[in-house]
Amino acid sequence: MSRKFSEVIQSEVPVLVDFSAEWCGPCKMLAPILKQVKDEMQAEVTIIKIDVDRNPEISQHFNIQGVPTLMIFRKGDLMWRQSGVMGAKEIQQMVRKFSA
Repeated sequence: MSRKFSEVIQSEVPVLVDFSAEWCGPCKMLAPILKQVKDEMQAEVTIIKIDVDRNPEISQHFNIQGVPTLMIFRKGDLMWRQSGVMGAKEIQQMVRKFSA
């Protein structure tokens, strides 16, 4: 697993990780939803995108079977994981559940 990734997920602020791929249709649908989440939540969340084809080591480490897969980390701990597309409100609720 990359050191940079490990450092990012150590944050006090929840880190939402979007495991996706260029060829994935549902991943493309999720992109504007995640932008909305970021726009509305600002500093409450850090959102990073991991391309499973370009980062096979991280994808294997977390046993990513399908994309999109969303995960929330806080202080390095995996708090939540879900595969598939979700609405912005649902994602925001999950992030807030693991804030502070």
